Amino acid sequence: MLDFLLKFPDLLHSAIVFGTVIMFGALGEIITEKSGNLNLGVEGIMFMGGALGLGGVYYYEKLSSSPNGFVAILVGIFFAFLAGAIASLIFSFLTITLRANQNVTGLALSIFGTGIGQFIGEYMRVSENGYISVSNMLKGYFQN
Repeated sequence: MLDFLLKFPDLLHSAIVFGTVIMFGALGEIITEKSGNLNLGVEGIMFMGGALGLGGVYYYEKLSSSPNGFVAILVGIFFAFLAGAIASLIFSFLTITLRANQNVTGLALSIFGTGIGQFIGEYMRVSENGYISVSNMLKGYFQN
């Protein structure tokens, strides 16, 4: 019991950090629902954006002779936004132009986004023969 009480502040901190990300997705979905659209694929879009953002930063650092932390953050944000925009474009084309069911399309997009994110992560891991991570120098820019 004492061990749990000692680790509870760390658990609470982690819950707040990871819950904030889900809160941003939920807030965006609430705004989208006010327009009359229901997108159940928000988690897949976020997963795809995270995977492409990591890929962009990783390959920027790998291809650059002297990577800049601020540029790495911009590259990560750009590729995450690009992935989200493409996934949202797919959803909007299917549901608005082709009048597909929003529930089914959103769930399919959630599964598709998770699969694409997993594929990108596995491709980077296999092509680099191991664990994918940015350097400690760039991690400092992302942690502050």
